[in-house]
Amino acid sequence: MTGIQIVQSANTVPERVVPNDELNTYMETSDEWISTRTGIKQRHVSTGQTTSDLCTSVAQKLLDQSGWQASDLDFIIVSTMSPDYLTPATAAIVQGRIGATNAFAFDLNAACSGFIYGLKVAEGLLQAPGSRGMLIGGEVLSKLVDWHERSTAVLFGDGAAGVLLENVKSTSSAFLATDLQTIGELGDRLTAGYQPVNSVFAMDSTDPHRQYFEMDGRAVYKFATHQVPESIERAVNQAGLLVDDIDYFILHQANQRILDQIAKRLDQPTDKFLSNVAAYGNTSAASVPILLDEAIQHGTLQRGQTIALGGFGGGLTVGTQIIKY
Repeated sequence: MTGIQIVQSANTVPERVVPNDELNTYMETSDEWISTRTGIKQRHVSTGQTTSDLCTSVAQKLLDQSGWQASDLDFIIVSTMSPDYLTPATAAIVQGRIGATNAFAFDLNAACSGFIYGLKVAEGLLQAPGSRGMLIGGEVLSKLVDWHERSTAVLFGDGAAGVLLENVKSTSSAFLATDLQTIGELGDRLTAGYQPVNSVFAMDSTDPHRQYFEMDGRAVYKFATHQVPESIERAVNQAGLLVDDIDYFILHQANQRILDQIAKRLDQPTDKFLSNVAAYGNTSAASVPILLDEAIQHGTLQRGQTIALGGFGGGLTVGTQIIKY
């Protein structure tokens, strides 16, 4: 148990909204087909903003709303699977833009579990009383989508969100327990962004289409509906709690059917599973912090409540963080 507090949250999404019906322009689909299978009604899509642009917007909001100075930060972590570059890291770009001269910065890629993995890393970096950090999950997944492939294109959206974290000695807030798991042997069930070996010495003849999302939907659904409840139960047990003790479950927003099935397996009421998948679709590492920020801003989440944050996706990865907010 570590006395770490979420001090501030913020999110930003592109202005451009693409409703399900508009996707008819690019592929054979319909609002009914998408809604009944996923619960998604629309998604926000970048018309030019990069991942670093969205993350910088979040970073500035976090500072403005908290009253912190950029120089107060000890580190910046950006969880993303859709960076602007392989180098520099998106976090380094953000650090430079906001002038966080005292912060070291790096990216973390655990796909849709990225924000949860980032929380665990941040916890390890916040051991000294008064230490402060920023964790952002940000994605521009639209650049990894084949907009003519119905099985994947209807799922994804763009956005970013994050939190300011501080080790506060006199706080009731705490990180109670973490469960992280990677099942690498299933990694080929969900892929995107293939980087070919392409030089004068070695030419890669792999289909260039592999840069886009490719997913075995049935396998990913089975993985999520089985592994996520088990991860939550392990983390809850580690925290010395019961599943019933969790006030809200703030999970990765991939598919409403998956969320409903997880609730059923845990024998929990569905209203404890917050959801905004209808408005944003799957935003990978950004989905948990966007939902977390909305829950805080709407007053749904109150200080002293116990929450389970959970991610699952590419890797294949799964992670749960139990927090007393």
